[in-house]
Amino acid sequence: MIKTIAFDADDTLWHTERIFINTKEKYAALLADYHDYVYIERHLDATETKNIQHFGYGVKGFTLSMIETACELTEGRITGDKIKQIIALAKEMLAAPIDVLEGVRETIVELSKNYRLMVITKGDLLDQETKLARSGLGDYFDAFEIVPRKDAKIYKYVMRRHEIAPEEFLMVGNSLRSDILPVIEAGAKAVFVPYETEWFHERVSDEELVGNHFGRIETMLELPAWLKTL
Repeated sequence: MIKTIAFDADDTLWHTERIFINTKEKYAALLADYHDYVYIERHLDATETKNIQHFGYGVKGFTLSMIETACELTEGRITGDKIKQIIALAKEMLAAPIDVLEGVRETIVELSKNYRLMVITKGDLLDQETKLARSGLGDYFDAFEIVPRKDAKIYKYVMRRHEIAPEEFLMVGNSLRSDILPVIEAGAKAVFVPYETEWFHERVSDEELVGNHFGRIETMLELPAWLKTL
């Protein structure tokens, strides 16, 4: 029987990828004199992927990748004013309103009556804690874990730290790579809630899904009914 339900945060509880997409468009406009949007985005994605091992996930690491990419694509000709504008874009991202996904608030309120609820997310500590507080959902969660990555070892550690048996744990998230497959590997259950867009870093192949069994719902409002099927 499931006793603890954990949720991913970004693009599971509230919109985040929309903010990154909007920022990329503004960023590309700053560098439009040097390259077109597609080239800039491709180079930025590659730099961000490379830098995750150094800076982790979140707005701050993304900002450093934007600055590094700007220096490379302009061959060092990027001006101090343009760097300042990039930093201003990052501040806009951090200050963006928290837009909770449809059905999330009602579902969290309902489930909190019968389950222990957690958030397990990647990203910057201060940014994620601030977003949870501003979302108005914080009081419904019993624990909030910000982790450097999401793999089976991390999930096992979190369950062990909170004294949760794998058979009593369920993870809900929008990323097959981070929220679903490693949870199954750790011996627990998972439910996939697809988001409107998919971050390139989280994509998985069909071959990687073979043999892995997990739930799938289209919106968070379907989760209580799905739980009853267990």
